[in-house]
Amino acid sequence: MNKLYIGNVSAEASEEDLETIFERLKIPHSGPFLVKTGYAFVDCPDEKAANLAIERISGNEELFGKVLEVAISVPKSQRSCKMQIRNIPPHMQWEVLDGMLAQYGTVESCEQVNTDTETAVVNVRYAAKDQARLAMEKLNGSMMENFALKVSYIPDETAAAEGASGRGRRGFNARGTPRSGSPGQGARPKMQSDIPLRMLVPTQFVGAIIGKEGATIRNITKQTHSKIDIHRKENAGAAEKPITIHSTPEGCLNACMTIMEIMQKEAVDTKFTEAIPLKILAHNNFVGRLIGKEGRNLKKIEQDTGTKITISALLDLTVYNLERTITINGTLKESNKALEELMTKIMESYESDMAAMNLQSNLIPGLNLNALGLFPSGAPGMGPSMSGMPPHGAHGGSAYGCSPYGGEGTFWSPMLSASSQPFSQGQPESETVHLFIPALAVGAIIGKQGQHIKQLSHFAGASIKIAPAEEKDSIQRVVIIIGTPEAQFKAQCRIFGKLKEENFFGPKEEVKLEAHIKVPSFAAGRVIGKGGKTVNELQNLTCAEVVVPRDQTPDENDQVIVKIIGHFFACQLAQRKIQEILAQVRRQQQPKPTSGGQPPQPRRK
Repeated sequence: MNKLYIGNVSAEASEEDLETIFERLKIPHSGPFLVKTGYAFVDCPDEKAANLAIERISGNEELFGKVLEVAISVPKSQRSCKMQIRNIPPHMQWEVLDGMLAQYGTVESCEQVNTDTETAVVNVRYAAKDQARLAMEKLNGSMMENFALKVSYIPDETAAAEGASGRGRRGFNARGTPRSGSPGQGARPKMQSDIPLRMLVPTQFVGAIIGKEGATIRNITKQTHSKIDIHRKENAGAAEKPITIHSTPEGCLNACMTIMEIMQKEAVDTKFTEAIPLKILAHNNFVGRLIGKEGRNLKKIEQDTGTKITISALLDLTVYNLERTITINGTLKESNKALEELMTKIMESYESDMAAMNLQSNLIPGLNLNALGLFPSGAPGMGPSMSGMPPHGAHGGSAYGCSPYGGEGTFWSPMLSASSQPFSQGQPESETVHLFIPALAVGAIIGKQGQHIKQLSHFAGASIKIAPAEEKDSIQRVVIIIGTPEAQFKAQCRIFGKLKEENFFGPKEEVKLEAHIKVPSFAAGRVIGKGGKTVNELQNLTCAEVVVPRDQTPDENDQVIVKIIGHFFACQLAQRKIQEILAQVRRQQQPKPTSGGQPPQPRRK
């Protein structure tokens, strides 16, 4: 069924006026226009023609001063749970769409529709009619990244038979673990790779890549279905310029290889004799896993592809640029194969990190992750901009690299909105955490001439010090972190990440550390709970090991230690839950106001 509804039709419009528009735009229709007061109907020969009419006319064509709206005509009896969303921003991440749709109900499926348009189109099915109706009301015409979404029902002949059996709670999947993929798992729209490809090219070839009046770059974009940004104004006078490619993994590879071919041809034409290796940029947080323990991962890629791969030194990193340069030497075919394997490794690392975040981040009560800028929020993807200027919100953004993905914007705000409330109405209290790290890792945390620990302290807004070793042959050292909950989160996140980067843990080994926090001795029983019930619940909820040693002697401040052992998110969640218990104890200890403390206010007559 490909019947179209044309809305916002002027009373002056006739069948001939509408037919003229369709003919001018070369949109086929298979029957006459049925014009009513304020709207009209027409049949299209197939779905492609109907989609073309919606794309070209709806919101774009004006008739007698009124902008026409076009959608699939759906009888009320068939308006159930299925709808189509058009004009989705072309580089919108799939997880954002997940989060947006989940606000209105349980999404049973979401599949991308292949179109010739730059913007994306998806078909969505909700579990219940009222959920679909709410999504239609809220989303139709709403703005997203300067694109007005267009939502219409899809006819559902089985609507009457379905009833309300599919009703479920809001969100994706009533049961099961959070998904790192798309609705329906197998139907993930290929809007673009989750991580754009960043490459470096010699400055003298930028003109050839762009072409006369931009013709060459437009052709690459069209052929590879990519969005390509050439950062010409960055690093003025530098010998190389970064290029960011947004596309599917296949599109990124094709665009990159096309650019390499153009540069090689230009080198021949200009008698440029030096070799032109393929150079890509990757965030430092991924590099440790790319290299692998004792360099095994990188060596295997080199052996499989016949290439020679080198990675820039850690010393080249700055507080505003956390990308490492990966140089691939080999033929175009060999380089392409190596790049494909590197991109696969990076994506695996990304998805692993995101799975950990999705499982734990929303469980941390009150933690303002969106303000921290710890997680990906749009371009440039593999790493922050190479601009010499600090990123927007350098202190609270992704400048320092707690995020392995870089970028700016509010991209993740839908996903993280559940945990974006402030910690308290007042100023958050400072906390002290003792984090135990391998003794051999102290140099990596401090950095050359103390630069790393200074930058980390500035980024997190926390006091960070390495305590002296208790014994000469200690295998562990203590990092003392003093700061607000958000400062603790940022500092600890970076320390966990640094240990992974520097290969103090294996490529498939989780970074698990021990953290100590002090609690008043009178509150230790509340943390343990009756018969150990509270501490057991804490361990089950957080996946961290929580221990309150019973034979402790309180210190001079009448405090005892609580030990927390686990991976980063487990440790963070356990710390927040314990602080919640302590806050509750403090509230209960506050003296209640006496009934006679305030004289009654006289009533106004």
